[in-house]
Amino acid sequence: MNTLFLGIVIFLIVLAVFDLVVGVSNDAVNFLNSAIGAKVARYRTVVTVAAIGVFAGAALSNGMMDVARHGIMTPAYFSFYDVMCVFLAVMVTDVVLLDVFNTLGMPTSTTVSLVFELLGGAFAIALIQISGGATTESGVLLTLGDLLNTEKAISVIFGIFLSVAIAFVLGTIVQWIARIVFTFTFRVNGRTTDQSGKMGGRLSSSLKIGIFGGLSVTAIVWFLLIKGLKGSTLMTPEVNEMINQNTWLIIGGGMAVFSVLMTLLSAMKLPVLKFVVLLGTFSLAMAFAGNDLVNFVGVPLTGLEAYQDYTANGNGDAQGFMMRSLMESAHTPAPYLIAAGVVMVLALIFSKKAQNVVKTSVDLSRQDEGDEMFGSSGVARTLVRTSRSIAGSLAIAVPPCVSRWIDSRFNADAAVLKPGAAFDEIRAAVNLVLAGALVALGTSLKLPLSTTYVTFMVAMGTSLADRAWGRESAVFRITGVLSVIGGWFITAGVAFILCFLVSVALFFGSFLAMAVAIALAIFLLVRSHLKYQKHTMEGEADKLFTKIVRCADKVECWILLREYLNQTIKAHVRMVTDDYETLTTAFFCENYRRLKHVTTDVDHQRKELKRQRRKQIIALRRLDPIVSVEKSTWYFLIVNSLSQMYYCLKRMVGNNFSPVPSEYANEFLVLRNEIMRLYLRSLDGETAFQIRNDATVLQSSLSNYRKRIIYDIQTRQLNIEAMTVFLSVVQESQELLSALRHLMRGEIKIEE
Repeated sequence: MNTLFLGIVIFLIVLAVFDLVVGVSNDAVNFLNSAIGAKVARYRTVVTVAAIGVFAGAALSNGMMDVARHGIMTPAYFSFYDVMCVFLAVMVTDVVLLDVFNTLGMPTSTTVSLVFELLGGAFAIALIQISGGATTESGVLLTLGDLLNTEKAISVIFGIFLSVAIAFVLGTIVQWIARIVFTFTFRVNGRTTDQSGKMGGRLSSSLKIGIFGGLSVTAIVWFLLIKGLKGSTLMTPEVNEMINQNTWLIIGGGMAVFSVLMTLLSAMKLPVLKFVVLLGTFSLAMAFAGNDLVNFVGVPLTGLEAYQDYTANGNGDAQGFMMRSLMESAHTPAPYLIAAGVVMVLALIFSKKAQNVVKTSVDLSRQDEGDEMFGSSGVARTLVRTSRSIAGSLAIAVPPCVSRWIDSRFNADAAVLKPGAAFDEIRAAVNLVLAGALVALGTSLKLPLSTTYVTFMVAMGTSLADRAWGRESAVFRITGVLSVIGGWFITAGVAFILCFLVSVALFFGSFLAMAVAIALAIFLLVRSHLKYQKHTMEGEADKLFTKIVRCADKVECWILLREYLNQTIKAHVRMVTDDYETLTTAFFCENYRRLKHVTTDVDHQRKELKRQRRKQIIALRRLDPIVSVEKSTWYFLIVNSLSQMYYCLKRMVGNNFSPVPSEYANEFLVLRNEIMRLYLRSLDGETAFQIRNDATVLQSSLSNYRKRIIYDIQTRQLNIEAMTVFLSVVQESQELLSALRHLMRGEIKIEE
């Protein structure tokens, strides 16, 4: 039996490596989004700075395992078998849950998932013990209060609400003030300009940037002292006491010294804000590794210590040996921390999912219009209408001269962003400094603020203050923010319920259930990885849009847009052709599972077309107004034709009736193949006029065939239900040809 438990412990440690990779991929958004979004340096440089911070935080962490050991449950009342069931359930649930969120590109909280998984698993075992009449050594019946410590979970829930609300509001206020001071005309060389382009004085510009940089660096250093080094071996009780006794002296002295230093650097035309952003990236990465490391390795290492205690003192009684040793705090050996740091650094450098999660946060906060990852929702539309109504009412009370002056400070058209940047360095600095300050403040006040929640909501608040959420994009951005916030709360509920169920199954299923859980976790991870690779390959084909948005030459913009449209048209025509063949073949072969699969594909492709249409409309606005108006009519004809093709495919799918007689099926398949060849000819660059003419002839043939089917239904003993569905397939095939003709017409006109 000891060998079986050893196998489980080894699997927990192996799974911890996956958890480290998944956790870093998820939490990379905390410290990468600002530096990447502002393009303060090359991606490799930003990741290198973050990697150094991650490794330093991991190596200096004291690795306290109190949360996993006795933060949620009271291990003195849990047997070795009980805790192994809980730990295995937690690891299986945690890796799968976080991997799903990362694959979807949605940032979530490792702290919340871990706490609620432990709570769910411990709650399941506690209920089993109570129902079995478990007692203390003195014979008193145990209660939930004896077995569980719910205070940690309650504090996390409180921290969620506090993080979301305060971070968003303060992010909006601080960025609004920063933009009033600097406007969008700040230049990296330390000089500023007004709306007429007049350069500001070197002294005033340097002083302004110097004070801002001094405040920022002081806040970051304070964050490092309070949060980044809080759990490290360097933060001895004596050092901690010294910091607490000299708090205001450290802050005040730091502000004075760093403000002078940053002013001098700005006067020397050195990139002060670039330094601030990279320093903030380092500090958040270090704090993440130093404090959240327990989320990834705490459970496996606690399981290893429990196994060592059991083999030494348990006498083979797994269900009778109580884990009193876990009531004490423990420190993780340095080799484990260094190894964990290496894994985290490698994951940060090579993980594609980390880039995907960062992309979600950056896209929702970017300054200009672009690809909106999320659709619109009724709640978002209501919030936008209500907000605009309130803003309109408040604007009446503001004097017109003040309103005009404020608007002049928020002239985003004057902003000069670096190529590929989503926002400027002012906002990136505010994101990092404010997030660090809020987390440090929450830590000093013993409030469990989530780093993920704070950084994300600060970024959303600063983007709102910068008026990045325009009238047309606000609905999509708000929908995205609500989706992410909803995902955070779903994390807690799903983690609790799933781990509860898995723990119950493991407890009663013993080693068989444990083996199944291990196999299931491996299967889900492999499948998720394969599906993510496919999703990544599909997304890499659409890179022209970014070039169009960043293009300043309207003539070149039209050339790029035309190429982008051609790629889109060919991709969708090819998908329609494939789906049409698959659908009709599955219909005649009565492969209803395949029919359902095609229906799902068609819905997905139709939504993708709708998303691309939003992007292309944005691209049309980049053109010369005369060209844009001229081409818009034919562009919409093309898009509506593609949309009509998908609706034709969707309407073809019928119910499970009797098979269509082979004579009709064979004759139709000949016509279907002609339709497919016509679609494929349109992809080969053949003359659009010829394709339209051939489509007209083929439409006529289908029309005659449809009339003959109607006649046969009336005069022959045929299955009316089956032939009616077949007749619908023929009619929709005609509509496919009609849509192709309209598409060709739109292409002819748009190329003129």
